[in-house]
Amino acid sequence: MRVIGIESSCDETAVAVYDARLGLLAHALHSQVAMHQAYGGVVPELASRDHVRRLLPLVRQALAEANSDRRSIDAVAYTAGPGLIGALLVGAAFAASLGLAWNKPVLGIHHLEGHLLAPLLEPDPPNFPFLALLVSGGHTQLVDVTGLGEYRILGETLDDAAGEAFDKTAKLLGLPYPGGAALAKLAESGRRDRFVFPRPMLDRPGLEFSFSGLKTAALVALRGRVLDDAIRADVARGFQEAVVDTLAEKCRRALELTGHRRLVVAGGVGANRRLRERLAVVARGAGAELHFPRAEFCTDNGAMIALAGCMRLAAGLQPSLLSIEARANWELGDSGAMA
Repeated sequence: MRVIGIESSCDETAVAVYDARLGLLAHALHSQVAMHQAYGGVVPELASRDHVRRLLPLVRQALAEANSDRRSIDAVAYTAGPGLIGALLVGAAFAASLGLAWNKPVLGIHHLEGHLLAPLLEPDPPNFPFLALLVSGGHTQLVDVTGLGEYRILGETLDDAAGEAFDKTAKLLGLPYPGGAALAKLAESGRRDRFVFPRPMLDRPGLEFSFSGLKTAALVALRGRVLDDAIRADVARGFQEAVVDTLAEKCRRALELTGHRRLVVAGGVGANRRLRERLAVVARGAGAELHFPRAEFCTDNGAMIALAGCMRLAAGLQPSLLSIEARANWELGDSGAMA
């Protein structure tokens, strides 16, 4: 079985080819970061229009790299949600058009399911069941994963996601878009204890998150100060430590609660070096394995969508020959409903 996967949920256009026997054969990606930098964030209409321009060339590139053509492709998988509705509709309509032209079945994939399964692209993939920390610009969730499509959310953010808080605080520090990676780099030169920010919701039981107050604490710390390089670095270090400590402690609690011996970290914030270091300590303390996708598969990519599509088909999902589905909001626990 060979599946072509299409990702267009936000500001990255990506296409990949995955083979059930041979693994990942090709993945191609175009990032819109440069286009959106002038606006300090993603402009949905511009994102949608750029997906229209990029998808067909990327399909051609991925097929060439995979030494494949339409005859060797068995199905088309695409991100059906959640995400920016215009961007999702571009990908869904394009995937349906490919399916119609090639006479191939088409299936919609939950974007977050793709992230959860991304570590399975690695040479030493985790087995089910496992605990997953899904941490990105739009989501921060702890998920009990017992099998494909079997997801129970143990805790999630009540307001800002961790990645969103990183980006907003980076903007306060005058860092360029996208701010999360820039803040993490700046934090490397900051003093550890110059600014000590609160660790949200660690003073109470449970696995919920909240990061909006932490962002406000950073704003208060900056008020009235001259923002030289040293101050910016110290605030970045203090902010990052607070986020990482919070995520690490919640993971420790969730491992204890579930008894799982595998911790999977997925989503863009999963590429953060400091977070990886702290979670390695947590996993060792719990006697658990720690699994990350490689950095290029932490952020949005077509490989995770092609893989999820291949796994869904192998599990017996019946796709349609012509399907155009897009959901701006889509709960992870409902990920078995799309076909």
